[in-house]
Amino acid sequence: MTNKLKFGLIGAGGIAQSYAQAFEQCQTAELVTVVDVRVEAAQALAERLNCQSFNSYQTMAESIELDAVIVCTPPVTHRDIAVYFLERRVNVLCEKPLSVDVKSAIEMVETAAKHDVILTMASKFRYVEDVIRAKSLVMSGILGEIVLFENAFTSRVDMASRWNSNPAISGGGVLIDNGTHSIDIMRYFLGSLAEVQVIEGKRIQSLEVEDTVRIFAKSASGVVGNVDLSWSINKELDSYIRIYGSQGTISIGWKESKYRQSSSPEWIKFGNGYNKVQAFTSQIENFSKAILGQEILLITPQDSIASVEVIEAAYKSMNQTQWTGVSYESLKLLGFAASPANGDRAFATLGK
Repeated sequence: MTNKLKFGLIGAGGIAQSYAQAFEQCQTAELVTVVDVRVEAAQALAERLNCQSFNSYQTMAESIELDAVIVCTPPVTHRDIAVYFLERRVNVLCEKPLSVDVKSAIEMVETAAKHDVILTMASKFRYVEDVIRAKSLVMSGILGEIVLFENAFTSRVDMASRWNSNPAISGGGVLIDNGTHSIDIMRYFLGSLAEVQVIEGKRIQSLEVEDTVRIFAKSASGVVGNVDLSWSINKELDSYIRIYGSQGTISIGWKESKYRQSSSPEWIKFGNGYNKVQAFTSQIENFSKAILGQEILLITPQDSIASVEVIEAAYKSMNQTQWTGVSYESLKLLGFAASPANGDRAFATLGK
């Protein structure tokens, strides 16, 4: 393809490096400029990609005609940057989370609709080939009725000096950061989520934000989901998604993906695992072809807003969670003292 769509990359941090790799394989789009307030970072990435660099997205917009931009800046900046380009009729692919609150997410989507341009949220796992194949397997019915969805994104990462753990910049901790991926994937497989409950774990890293949480969710169709997120532990699992049905199980893994029907002892491999460059490349291609009118967006504006809504509800749940204490009054009436911490030896006769 000779006339590729011209893209600008806003932000030259860690995630931008993955986009840089992906653009090297893109057939429909090319990166023509990089912008970052850190001049050296922008210049370094631009030199690698043989394109221009700027230290201001406004200057970039006034200097180069662009078809689209990818926003890779911290979440608190997403709304302002996206709206700026959407009002200039430039299509926007915005890294997750779309925004830090529902109000700004709605503003972004409404601005895109008003100016007849495309806005979508980047969520790389939706574009992983194994995830897409797994969705087809679920839809085929070979697992029977879906009963339980499980997901885990856990790894030990020192977050003390990273912006992701500064709530004024990130909007929260591991729940909004990794959890946005989890919510989007869960909605992809289960449809609309009706209820969510979040329990925060012990803060190991002494951050201002949560570093370990467990999410419990229920879809509108009644399927239960649970998600483990952490920057402080590594569950060391081979899979990051497991879907259990009445007639089988799907396991989506980092190195391979497989399924097994309850009627068979054998697992059947259907995928070779997670490939980050493939996922990012497919994401850019889908966005570009949507701009060209050749494909439908895999992640719609409605999906993008829904993710923000669920995360907002999740924080409300986490901050208002009230544990109900167990009194063991009946045991006391029977002459026993309850000591729940002792596991199977929880009952000790009073007076002994």
